[in-house]
Amino acid sequence: MNARAPLTSLALASAWLQPSFLSTASGTTVPYVEVGNGEPMVFVHGSLCDYRYWDPQLASLSKSFRCVAPSLGHYWPETSAFGRGDFSWEVHVVEIAEFIEALNLGPVHLIGHSRGGCIAFHLARDYPHVVKTLTLADPGGPLQEAAQAEAATLPLATQALRAKAAELVEQGEFDGGLNLFVDSVTMPGFWGNSSQSFRRMALDNALTLPKQLRDPLPAYTRDAAREIQCRTLLIDGQRSPRMFRRTVEKLQEWIGHAERQTIAGASHGMNIASPGAFNRALAEFVC
Repeated sequence: MNARAPLTSLALASAWLQPSFLSTASGTTVPYVEVGNGEPMVFVHGSLCDYRYWDPQLASLSKSFRCVAPSLGHYWPETSAFGRGDFSWEVHVVEIAEFIEALNLGPVHLIGHSRGGCIAFHLARDYPHVVKTLTLADPGGPLQEAAQAEAATLPLATQALRAKAAELVEQGEFDGGLNLFVDSVTMPGFWGNSSQSFRRMALDNALTLPKQLRDPLPAYTRDAAREIQCRTLLIDGQRSPRMFRRTVEKLQEWIGHAERQTIAGASHGMNIASPGAFNRALAEFVC
């Protein structure tokens, strides 16, 4: 049994950036890092991550853009201080919209990955005035391809696996739970071969996994996608799990004038595994 606790006292993976803290209109305090000048890019992280996930993007794209990466409520750096209140994708949508408005950033180039892609998708629908362009990298959440009485959910096997991963985390088996979850959304062996900085970040955010399980993401539908009015880039990895690639395929069909880039040889964490290709795709799209 691995009873190791999340490493909340670790230094930043990028010592060259120190976080700032911003209070939104709702009273939420948002930790974030910012670097560079130019048109603003706002990066929204996904499961088990925080603003450190975007290190490869901030280091490169900040040469041409004002890059801003917040940590969502309940996520590192100080979950007890900044994670008060409800944990939900809907709360996070409002949080990031208010964050953009509080910094007077909008309209921004909004980039979301995985669960953060779902948040970015709904932010662009609900707050179109703060979004100039939208980039969704392997956006998380189920896909509802046809009209049906019940909302689409993730496959039962996927739900069972995630429930087991969350159970292990709640029992203190952080390494086992994260191994199960991370490999399922990337590829077998990814967790065991991941970098020390990625493992530290995921361990710091391990206790968000059970909260996430209790907050299922909404299904993508044709009608919802048609409400996206801004230019949109969809990014997937050539080796991403099929559920992500299928979502990207359908959103490309449903969102007007959407573009798509597939990162060769990469899986779900394509922005880390192939940062050069990811950053080029993003820079070429927004310019």
